[in-house]
Amino acid sequence: MVGGSAIRGSRVGAGPMGEAERGDTAPRLYVSYFCSNNHETRPAFAADAQIPETWDCPRCGLPANLDADNPPPPPKITPYKTHLAYVKERRSDEEAAAILTEALELLRSRRANGEVIY
Repeated sequence: MVGGSAIRGSRVGAGPMGEAERGDTAPRLYVSYFCSNNHETRPAFAADAQIPETWDCPRCGLPANLDADNPPPPPKITPYKTHLAYVKERRSDEEAAAILTEALELLRSRRANGEVIY
């Protein structure tokens, strides 16, 4: 066996496997969170940690809380608004008509004066 090692799969300083050499694990608390798709998630927290009220469901991504009978509703998704939709929120139809009339009068006067309009 050329270049082989008598102890395969170990490294320098590696000790015996098991918790006895590494010490005891910290006390843990498993908490159940429930989403609106009836998924249950049980993350582990340190026993002395502050438990969050909400948690994101790893299966569907919806928010989950501690109440199995009353999970939080899915977030409301607002559709993308175009520039025109934002303008219509700020201006009434009468204001839009007045601005359009003013812009058309300006273009007509520039054309009457012989200006090149692109």
